Amino acid sequence: MTIKVVRGNPTPEELAAALAVVRARAAAAPPEPPGAEDPSPAWSDPSRIARPRVPHPGPTAWTRTYWPA
Repeated sequence: MTIKVVRGNPTPEELAAALAVVRARAAAAPPEPPGAEDPSPAWSDPSRIARPRVPHPGPTAWTRTYWPA
């Protein structure tokens, strides 16, 4: 695990306190059963934004291409 300070200038004592909290929270979390990987969320599925395939037009499709005003 890597922790990176992106803002500010913490003292060594502040970093040690923050690390102690992170480690305590990680130790208190229930262990994941082996092989129980989290499936990718639906929002990252590329097929979600893909348009459905439009069926090919039939033999009389040309008659529906012009609508008189």
